[in-house]
Amino acid sequence: MRATLRALLWRTALAAGLVCAIGLLPWLTHTDPARTVLKARSADRDPDPQVLADIRAQLHLDEGPLALLVRWLRGAGGQSWLNGADVTPTVLDALGASLLLMTAALAVAVVTAALVTTRTLYGRTARRPGGSGTAVLAALPEFLTASVLATVVGVQLGWLPALGWYGPRWTVLPALALGLPAGAVLGRLLDDLLPAALTEPWARAAAARGMPRRRIARQAVRRCLPALLPNTSLFVVGITGGAVAVEQVFDIPGLGRTTLQAALAQDLPVLQAGTLALLLLAAAATGLAHLANRLLTGPALRDGALPTLHRPTPPARTTLPLVYGGALAAVVALGLPRDPLALDTTARLRPPSAPHPFGTDALGRDMLARIAHGALDTLLLALGISAAALLAGVLLGLLPRLSGPLVDTVNAIPPVLAALLVTAVRGGGAATPALAVLAVAWAPLAAHTSALLRQERATAHLTATRALGAGRLHMLRRALLPAVLPSVTRHALLRLPGTALALASLSFLGLGAQPPSPEWGLLLAENQPYAERAPWAVLAPAAVLALLGALAVSAAGGVRMPHRDRARKAARPAPAAESVA
Repeated sequence: MRATLRALLWRTALAAGLVCAIGLLPWLTHTDPARTVLKARSADRDPDPQVLADIRAQLHLDEGPLALLVRWLRGAGGQSWLNGADVTPTVLDALGASLLLMTAALAVAVVTAALVTTRTLYGRTARRPGGSGTAVLAALPEFLTASVLATVVGVQLGWLPALGWYGPRWTVLPALALGLPAGAVLGRLLDDLLPAALTEPWARAAAARGMPRRRIARQAVRRCLPALLPNTSLFVVGITGGAVAVEQVFDIPGLGRTTLQAALAQDLPVLQAGTLALLLLAAAATGLAHLANRLLTGPALRDGALPTLHRPTPPARTTLPLVYGGALAAVVALGLPRDPLALDTTARLRPPSAPHPFGTDALGRDMLARIAHGALDTLLLALGISAAALLAGVLLGLLPRLSGPLVDTVNAIPPVLAALLVTAVRGGGAATPALAVLAVAWAPLAAHTSALLRQERATAHLTATRALGAGRLHMLRRALLPAVLPSVTRHALLRLPGTALALASLSFLGLGAQPPSPEWGLLLAENQPYAERAPWAVLAPAAVLALLGALAVSAAGGVRMPHRDRARKAARPAPAAESVA
């Protein structure tokens, strides 16, 4: 009961601190909110001093941030600074649209994850959890998938509506754009645990008795679900508040788009209410995930009677990483001698040819040259952020009581707001985009680490090891970390292309790479408007990102559990110096 009360107080303090930080945003960034509001209301109007004074008086800006926060709380959300509309109905309408989209996207993600794990569940021979195809699917940019679906399926074929939000038919395409990458990630994480579940004694006994394979597969999925539920709850909140690009493409009045517009215009009442709604949704999703976890595991989690899901795996194949790495190196080697900034207006949007193997962009620049020259910055920065996120996620995941509410709070922050808050604290600079992405990238890894550790601590072999006198430090070094780190590391590598894309999204705020930089994500953003006329301009950088994802996941096959001899050694009692009374 005390632990629950502490967690509730910690979560409340984090939510209050975030809402207060949003209220201080204009003062932290040293910007005049009256000018920002005027620009959002009428971009062509000159910032006349009298007009700015009227806006300050109308919005009570001269009273200071504390008075504005009190006024916002008393007014139950208050009114929008841009159009004067009541905030609460606006946010609730946007939340309803986002929840409907999230439900449809989650259904697509479940189907995708089921297809990813089909071979493991119903295959006749054991195999490594694979995933070159899964990695490619997970690396697809959501806004690119949304643009292709809207153009091809919605406009050219006319099968489904491409714009608007008027009924169930309008949810299909955006749900596919959001659900396919999310389902690929969840399916890959589930596929990582299923081989061990299918070799547990209960599964072997059921197969020996002739139980249908489908029933065994269903129970194996149930056995692995508790380790995935925290990440599933994060996807629920992330899809609800972070589907900005998809909502923009399909013109959906969702919460992500509403908070984006409020953040850019510094419409603090709408931004605070939208963030608070996401925080409440995160708390509800986490509570349901914990409840489902207890129902699925039952008393085995309390009694320490679970078998381990992390067992030594066979050596990974080295052919695929060499093939993918060689292809990526060949692209870079062929493009480096070319000039990425050379303009040729007579060769705008040319298709692939001998002089330009990847075609040209809207300014006639060679796409192969720009991809090759952007490889170094993109890869090094994405790798650095992923490594730092992995380290932070594992360390914080070891402290679930501290990191649990923090993960929910961080995951509920819209990406645009996270970038603005990092800029407000640190200021602009080359490191600001990396810090903004890192500020939220560790959360899924910490949730994954906590879930796996919770399962591993309840295993029978750790209960026996503890009974033999092993101390906490011994079990952490010899049993817990070796069992958890491989899965979390593969998870981090699976998110590597997404990290590169997250850096690109900040360029729209003037925080990330700016033209004419050849950074890969920026190439996608620059050429996305020409996707219908010149698809190669977006397919080339998207294919390289997908190749990076396939390389990362195939190389992650080498990250595996220690040999069985070391696993047995972990079960021996710790020396007296390491034991904790």
